[in-house]
Amino acid sequence: MTSKITYIGGLRCSAEHLQSGTVIESDAPTDNHGKGEKFSPTDLCATSLAECALTTVAILGKDRNINIDGAYCTLQKIMKTEPRRIGEIVCNFVFPGTFSDAQKAFIEETVHNCPVSRSLHPDLVQTMIFIYQ
Repeated sequence: MTSKITYIGGLRCSAEHLQSGTVIESDAPTDNHGKGEKFSPTDLCATSLAECALTTVAILGKDRNINIDGAYCTLQKIMKTEPRRIGEIVCNFVFPGTFSDAQKAFIEETVHNCPVSRSLHPDLVQTMIFIYQ
């Protein structure tokens, strides 16, 4: 088992990561009857895409001497209706440091092929923007 998710009332859930005991809570968004005081489940899905991409680049980049310490992503989740779903995730990746063209190509290909990216439905638009500083 990976986690235990409990509905705690008030349109909120608590998720415990069973290996570490770490707990996160989610809240329904304000546009869907919630208070929007915590990540919504769809926020967590979108956030997982960026976290997976950065982590995968860091793991696979080690063998290529690619250091992405301090890299970050700001993202926008765009919802669709009928049925309600995530329609697009726009990720703005910022990589501090100097990278060769080959390293940039590796980073970008890795981001596009991280496990979460490859697990999302093909109708969900993944817009990846890369900024190198």
